[in-house]
Amino acid sequence: MAMPRPTAAQLAYGSCTVIFSTLAMLLLSQTTSGVGIAVIALAALALGLLVALTVPLPGKRPAAVERPAPPEPLRASVPAPAPEPVRERAAS
Repeated sequence: MAMPRPTAAQLAYGSCTVIFSTLAMLLLSQTTSGVGIAVIALAALALGLLVALTVPLPGKRPAAVERPAPPEPLRASVPAPAPEPVRERAAS
């Protein structure tokens, strides 16, 4: 089984993470030794790989759980009352 190729989003996020984290760690640590720079570079590469692998892959989304529609409220079907005949009052 072949390994899936990285997507453009994975490459972009991983590369940006490596570049920016390397710069940030070098500036914050102010190291000048070769060993310190190598450790920072390896840490940045590991962080970039972690970020690239955690970017969600297209088409690998879990299926949405369909919820049944809420039941319609029951309506009582009561016939309308029959109109009463109009009664006139006797004039007194």
